[in-house]
Amino acid sequence: MQYVTGNTRGPGCKVVSAKGDGATYEFTPEQAVNAATITAVGTARELPERAVTIALATALQESTLRNIDHGDRDSLGLFQQRPSQGWGTPKEIMDPTYSAGKFYEHLEEVPGYTRLPLTVAAQRVQRSGFPQAYAKHEPDAALLAAALTGRSAATLTCDGRPAATRAAGAANADTVRAALARDFGRDVLEPAGAEVGASATASPSASAPAESGDSGDSGGSDGRTVRLPVSDGEGAGAAAGAGTRGWQLAHWAVANASQLRIQRVSYAGREWTAGHTDSQWRTADGKNSGGSGDGAGVVTLTTMP
Repeated sequence: MQYVTGNTRGPGCKVVSAKGDGATYEFTPEQAVNAATITAVGTARELPERAVTIALATALQESTLRNIDHGDRDSLGLFQQRPSQGWGTPKEIMDPTYSAGKFYEHLEEVPGYTRLPLTVAAQRVQRSGFPQAYAKHEPDAALLAAALTGRSAATLTCDGRPAATRAAGAANADTVRAALARDFGRDVLEPAGAEVGASATASPSASAPAESGDSGDSGGSDGRTVRLPVSDGEGAGAAAGAGTRGWQLAHWAVANASQLRIQRVSYAGREWTAGHTDSQWRTADGKNSGGSGDGAGVVTLTTMP
């Protein structure tokens, strides 16, 4: 059996190649969330993009990027890890952040894994009965990794319809911040001075309560907005690094938009808004994006009212 992605009749996400070669990959919001988590865990460990590509290709083969609670014998989760083989408890393995971390932990123990063929590196970790199966996923995994690590700017979009399992209004800035900390670690919020709302003095661990009758302006302190400063250091190299980090956070937010009810993502003069039929990154509206002062140094996320 093969799980087929790219069903255009339902909510979907899409990655396009930044090389202009026409390569694309279409997948579901569920798969997008899991791919973004796998990538975030890898970059939080300061691993190279190649490691992320290997992890994504492995998860595509093992579970089609779905966090499944079944598999061969006692295999579970994104990477089909087995409790009986020491990968963790069933509850731990079903946590995508944990399972991705365990995969990378084992991958880092493979000597020279970045120089190995992808299928060899993956097999050294997984010890699968089908050792050549990972290779066919490398092109899609590389496309996903380029977008989700932020190397390819404005290349991931989703239609952004809220997940049916979440109650209306259930997500706010605190929910988004908790998800960011889960995937990237607390450093994504605290050292960077991430803010909620417009106040420059907002505490990293506090947010303003949602106001009734909210106008939808993301610039207000309404408990709906998270600003993540990504500018760091000085010089052209630092600016390039900030751009990569910024696009990683922006793409992570788009991938999680349905689950976290994110309405708008703005970065570097570009803006993605949930509900657009073409799901494009557009030139940012200064009012909605938090003002031109945000520039390339701030990723602005706004949840739905």
